[in-house]
Amino acid sequence: MDMIHQRRISPVTSGVFNPRFTITNRIAQALSLIERTRGFLDAAKLSPEWIHEMEQQALVLEAHYTTHIEGTHLTLTQAQKLLNGEVVKEVDPDDVKELLNYGSAFEFVSSYLESKAPITQGLIREIHKRLVEGVRGGAAAPGQYRTIQNYVVNSSTGAIIYTPPPAYEVPILMAELVGWLENEHDIHPVIVSGIAQFQFVHIHPFLDGNGRTSRLLSTLYLYRAGYDFKRLFTLSEYYDRDRSSFYHALQSVRENNLDMTPWLEYFVEGLSTQLVEVRQKAERIMRADALTLQYQLTLRQHSALLYLLQHGSITIQEFERLYPGINRRTLQRDFSIMAKKNLIVHEGSTNKLVYKLTDGL
Repeated sequence: MDMIHQRRISPVTSGVFNPRFTITNRIAQALSLIERTRGFLDAAKLSPEWIHEMEQQALVLEAHYTTHIEGTHLTLTQAQKLLNGEVVKEVDPDDVKELLNYGSAFEFVSSYLESKAPITQGLIREIHKRLVEGVRGGAAAPGQYRTIQNYVVNSSTGAIIYTPPPAYEVPILMAELVGWLENEHDIHPVIVSGIAQFQFVHIHPFLDGNGRTSRLLSTLYLYRAGYDFKRLFTLSEYYDRDRSSFYHALQSVRENNLDMTPWLEYFVEGLSTQLVEVRQKAERIMRADALTLQYQLTLRQHSALLYLLQHGSITIQEFERLYPGINRRTLQRDFSIMAKKNLIVHEGSTNKLVYKLTDGL
């Protein structure tokens, strides 16, 4: 592990939470990438309509993946429909409730941000309440700290992976965490967000819903610190891609005498990876907008161009899926106009034409 700067503090000193970690080259490089992406997004000229669309998409992704990590079985398409207010048949009602609860909790956090009020235990308990209320018989005691011992177990084997602190310590540990979050310190806000996420799941203050609450708390802190990245990113999608790596990163802290370095390496690299994807999407839309203006394209032609920039090619069948109900001849005319303007070229036989951007564009 390459180290460029060290910050070593004992985990607990006189009842005050003091995280222990090292700023490694991996962390520094990821933070640098995050800062560059933040600067790009702040300066980028993106349409409010596109930002709103991507913000809503990010909310759907986060709601889906943060609940999927915890065991729901909804597909992303089902999640999209449910959050749009549509009825989806033959799905677990508890899965639906957990998903919609996340939407409610996120709306609450968004309104809380507008007040610029501090992060408090009351806020965290309200977030938890909104996340788990009415789910699986109410066994999670919404908004209430646990009064009994709980455990983190392997879902496959049932083996105990981690035993959280005893219940009587929870209020004290949560007070220390919240107090630390509200104190001014010289730690980078992204690192603070990662520390908050780990420490919360380490305390495991609720009977259930700790993972979802920790990720929303982490997101809330980023937003409050000015690292909202136009709300276009999602943390949980990265975690759900490889859950074993996610769980290993959390567990590695406990295996290393509560040194948070390995978790923070994972956390900042995950966030930077997500933000690179956000930047790529933004760059594609900016390029599509510029070409649309230069070549005086219509809205449909702009959509085809954006699809090309995202996927590398487009067929008439894919174009039809973008505009169901539009006559195929009309869509083919769009392709013809774009080809005459030397924007696209086609390959393949008459019935299986594939359109691509002209070399150099």
